Amino acid sequence: MDLALFDLDHTLVPFDSNTAWMDFLIRAGAADADAAASQNRIFARTYMAGTFDPHAYHRFTAGLLAPHPRTTLEQWRQAFADEVAARSAELSPGSALVEHHRGRGDLCCIVTATNRFVAQVFARRFGVGHLVATEPATRDGVTDAMFTGEIIGDPCFGDCKIQHVERWLSSLGRGRSDFGRTCFYSDSRNDPPLLEWVDEPVAVNPDAVLRAEALARGWRIVDLRSAPAG
Repeated sequence: MDLALFDLDHTLVPFDSNTAWMDFLIRAGAADADAAASQNRIFARTYMAGTFDPHAYHRFTAGLLAPHPRTTLEQWRQAFADEVAARSAELSPGSALVEHHRGRGDLCCIVTATNRFVAQVFARRFGVGHLVATEPATRDGVTDAMFTGEIIGDPCFGDCKIQHVERWLSSLGRGRSDFGRTCFYSDSRNDPPLLEWVDEPVAVNPDAVLRAEALARGWRIVDLRSAPAG
């Protein structure tokens, strides 16, 4: 069996999942539109400038969950999932890629910085049963309790993705050496650590920084929006 890992934003989906969720919350009246959009623009600028603070960003996204009862959040999440399902044409290249690996019998997992509450919408949509994501904290650590606005441990971002993946594999009683081949698909300048960790790194519609890295290292580059998944 081989191991296939997939980044989410701008890889399996051609947009940012956190931003899509934030936009939904604004339309639902659950977040202050001006304040949330302004803060998100600040994070976007720091990301491009190379001064992005992932802990601050994920406290911001977790903070959007914290004021609301879980029953309300679940209702909103289902409505958001319905909106995602309506964008099936945009998601079809990612679906084809996942199906390619599932058809080979590979163990598939989405590895994303997006928090688990939001990322689960996409994991279910793609039919991927394994998800490694940033973990939003709940009150007293109770699974279905209200969110606190904090995260548990480090965000699943940059080199921390390796630690998250290794912990996930350990929970399955497995390790990297148990697989014939490992691969990871990503678009992001922040993902070279996990791309280096696998046997087959694949840059998917990469940003300029990752494209340069992929070209220098001879990594495969795929245009998932126009090329066949295989």
